[in-house]
Amino acid sequence: MTTALWDSIPTTWQNCLSQCRSDIDEISNLLDKANQSGNHVVPASENIFAALAVAPSDVSVVILGQDPYPTPSHAIGLAFAVPTGTQPLPGSLRNIFKEVESDTGQPTTADYSLKTWVDQGVLLLNTSLTTESGVRAGHATWPWEQIVQTLLKHVVEVNPKVATILWGNHAKQFASLFDPESIVESAHPSPLSASRGFLGSKPFSRVNSILAGNQKPVISW
Repeated sequence: MTTALWDSIPTTWQNCLSQCRSDIDEISNLLDKANQSGNHVVPASENIFAALAVAPSDVSVVILGQDPYPTPSHAIGLAFAVPTGTQPLPGSLRNIFKEVESDTGQPTTADYSLKTWVDQGVLLLNTSLTTESGVRAGHATWPWEQIVQTLLKHVVEVNPKVATILWGNHAKQFASLFDPESIVESAHPSPLSASRGFLGSKPFSRVNSILAGNQKPVISW
């Protein structure tokens, strides 16, 4: 598992993550132990680093989530995304699509997998890349935070003014990594908090304003 997990990281990210190799090896061992004890880890091992399909130099927007959906059929390694055709939609994604339409005046152009966002350089990264099936934040004590911080620092090195969406208090803890003028933040889109500042926050038009101001292509949300 140790070699396999490292090998699943796209080569464009391996150089920056080499400093975290011991943490990745520790997570590999924790994954092995979880599997041996019968605990179902999500997402599937081949999707743990799925968000890194976007090369660092191609990242134009960071959307930071907390941890994968705890439902195995939902978690695909991309923050907030689920497999195309999933029914019913998780509440967070349903609220995100609702806000896209309210904010932009048009229904989202993305399907549930958010692939069209990824193809435009949106990095859909969680602050913890695994959890246990049925358990929210089940791997919060695993050494994911250092790995994710390393990834985000590298993105900022490559693109100092990368537009960044921070939803919820957990994501806001990473705000110091980014240019303050490039951050859009609000409450989390979860049904538990969306009405307390997410709905009506216009994150998508605000991000496009940041991109346009930096002479970057805007996102078709």
